[in-house]
This record gives sequence, structure tokens and C-alpha cells, in this order.
Amino acid sequence: QGLQNQMFGIFMLMTIFGNLVQQILPNFCTQRSLYEVRERPSKAYSWKAFMAANIIVELPWNALMSVIIFVCWYYPIGLYQNAEPTNAVHERGALMFLLILSFLLFTSTFAHMIIAGIELAETGGNIANLLFSLCLIFCGVLATPSQLPGFWIFMYRVSPFTYLVSGMLATGVSGTTATCEAVEYLHFSPPPDTTCQSYMSNYISTHGGYLENPNATSDCSFCTISSTDTYLAQVNSYFSDAWRNFGLMWVYIVFNIFAAVFIYWLARVPKGQRTKA
Repeated sequence: QGLQNQMFGIFMLMTIFGNLVQQILPNFCTQRSLYEVRERPSKAYSWKAFMAANIIVELPWNALMSVIIFVCWYYPIGLYQNAEPTNAVHERGALMFLLILSFLLFTSTFAHMIIAGIELAETGGNIANLLFSLCLIFCGVLATPSQLPGFWIFMYRVSPFTYLVSGMLATGVSGTTATCEAVEYLHFSPPPDTTCQSYMSNYISTHGGYLENPNATSDCSFCTISSTDTYLAQVNSYFSDAWRNFGLMWVYIVFNIFAAVFIYWLARVPKGQRTKA
């Protein structure tokens, strides 16, 4: 249960996405209105500088909030303890911080991409929250890839949260032992004249888990997992992919930036031919 709580603690961190987007959109709309009625007609600066300024100004704020989130979230829920058996406390802590930073950068650039060509912040917020919900639903935690209908597997592959959540799960939970509480053991009796260990040895070697009383001949107490990696494998999360997933998040961030600039040019920049005075 504690392992599951940590997993959903990581999952629930994603839910701040909507709140962050709702703070960015109205401010951008206000700045855009001022630019389009004042700076653009006076040719004070170009629309490219306007878009670049709005995107870049979020970077210091994202960096600061990454530190606050990391300290107030990573340590209180005990994720650092999972890295101690692997002697990679500092590496995994640094990677988790970078993943949090990439999450905030993605959120910021995604918000600018959505609102770049939309007039009202309310409309942009509704679209952003709809897309966020789809990304979160198909990230592989609420429903694993094997449970998704064949047509919808593409959503699992294109969702940025597939790679972000997988990377954070593997970084925060992987590489330590899992121990069942008393109420979490499965109890059963082996065949006559058979110990629990001999009866379950083939199953344990294939599927994992451990016995609390391996030499008993009745009332076997079996825990279904002995390693957090076994639990993570159920949602296709592996620590070997964590750094790759961090790199993939930058692909989404860069895409959001270019898409925001393109959408603003397409929807808001006048393209009529200039007439001579």
C-alpha cells in the first residue's frame, strides 16, 4: 500500500498542470492585447520578440518553483529512501529535479501553444484541460497499455505524460525491496507433505514475490512482490529508460515553442499586402 501511495503521489503531482495553465493564459491574453493595439501599430518591436519574451520570462519562475516543489514533495513522501539501496541517492535526486523542471517547462510552453491563436483565455483553458485529461488518462497508470483498446494505443505513445510519469516513477520508486504488511499476505495451504517453498518455487522464480514462512507445510503466507521493479513493470516503467524519457520531454518542449510561434503567425499576424501611401 505504501508503494502504491508513492506511485499515486507522483501521479497526483501532475494535476497542478491545470492550475498553472489557468495562471498563464489570462496574463498572456492581456499582454497580447496591449501589444496588438499599441506596440505593433507603432512598430516598437516585432511579434517574434513579443512571443519570445512571453516564453522566456517564465523560465526563472519555473526554475524557482522546481526547487520548491522538489524539496516540499520529494523528501516528505520518502522517495529518496528508495534510492539508498542502489547507492544513487544524489543521481536520482538530481534526475527527479530535472524531471520536475521539464514538467514545468512543458506546462508553460504548452499553455503558450494553446493560447497563441485563441482569443479568449477561457476557451484556451478548456482546450488545455481537455488535452491534459486525455494525456493523463492514457499515460499508462490508470490503464496499462495492455488494457487499452487497440485503436487507442496511439494515445499512449504520443502522450508526453507517458514518458514523464514513467521517468518519475522509475526514478522515485525503482531499485528497492517491497515488503507486505500482515494484511497484504495471501494465505493458502500447499498439497500434503509439501512445504510452501517447494510448492511455490517455480512460480516465484517466474513471477517474483516471496514467502514469509517458506518451510511451513500449512497456511503459507505469500507476498506477491519482493521488488519495486516488479511493481513498476506492470505499468511499463523501467529505470533504464528514465534518462531517455527526460530527453524526450525536451522534444515536446521544443515542439511547443515552435508550434506557439507558428500558430501566432498563422492566426494573429496580418498578412495582407502593403499598399503604397
